[in-house]
Amino acid sequence: MKIRCRLTRQIRTGSRKKSEKWPFRIGNSFHQKQGIKMKTLAAFVVTLFLLLFTFVPSRMLGLPPPPPGFSPILISPTAGQVLHPGDELRVEWRTSVPNRVPYPTWCEIELWLSLDGGRTFTTRITPSMDPNTRFFYWTVPNMPTNSALLDIRFGCEPVYPEGYNPQTGTPFVIASTGGQ
Repeated sequence: MKIRCRLTRQIRTGSRKKSEKWPFRIGNSFHQKQGIKMKTLAAFVVTLFLLLFTFVPSRMLGLPPPPPGFSPILISPTAGQVLHPGDELRVEWRTSVPNRVPYPTWCEIELWLSLDGGRTFTTRITPSMDPNTRFFYWTVPNMPTNSALLDIRFGCEPVYPEGYNPQTGTPFVIASTGGQ
């Protein structure tokens, strides 16, 4: 009862003797130490949680295992081949995975065209396709260049990021329309 009276008197009057110490007073070293302990514990829990997701993401999130590696090699067009605008060409590739693999439905491949020797791939030439696809028919655009390259991209977004596979070993030429 005495404590309650002192606390009431202190709040009402705003006066307090310097010799009085209250364990629940703001700024007390007891509460400061508890705050530091709580912050340290929270930081430890967050760090542990992040490490757990870093090393075991598929098991924690219930994700499927990553798909097998995808390393395509372009068969057609061949290196140095001259293509003319309007030509229909069978673009073909083989991959490191010899058999058909049951990829998840969100996996895809796309082909992108570079007109500057592979510095940028600005033109997408296919829709999203099944990763087991090994060719498609392409109508050559009227974009003359001496250093055209294809990039065969594979990904299972949003789960696994898209991988880039530029076919730097097979640069080809797209002739101008006057060269036919």
